[in-house]
Amino acid sequence: MEIKGTIIAALPEVSGVSSRSGNPWKKREYVLENTEGNFPRKVAFTCFGENADKIQLQVGQAVTMYFDVESREYNGRWYTDIRCWRCDVEQPAAPAAPAPGITAAAPGAVPPPPLPDDIPF
Repeated sequence: MEIKGTIIAALPEVSGVSSRSGNPWKKREYVLENTEGNFPRKVAFTCFGENADKIQLQVGQAVTMYFDVESREYNGRWYTDIRCWRCDVEQPAAPAAPAPGITAAAPGAVPPPPLPDDIPF
């Protein structure tokens, strides 16, 4: 699955050691705002394991996020995770070229003489 939007929050990295396997783990969470559709939607997602190191995002970046959604049951309640496995940062558009025929005055250029004032008031 994929979604496009802007990063509005980058939460601190969290790490620990698995109680089952004893292996270290880390994750980083971000919040993306998607403005497509009638109403803006905010989506919190997680970069887990080595993706926490590979995916480094900043607030304000426009991105396309690729993710998997997974739910699990714990004590009769269901919890859903959105895990990002790839995130492409959108490059800002190149500045537009000036319109042909319009040029800026060079520094030190002499301005043209004023036009005759033929307005009657």
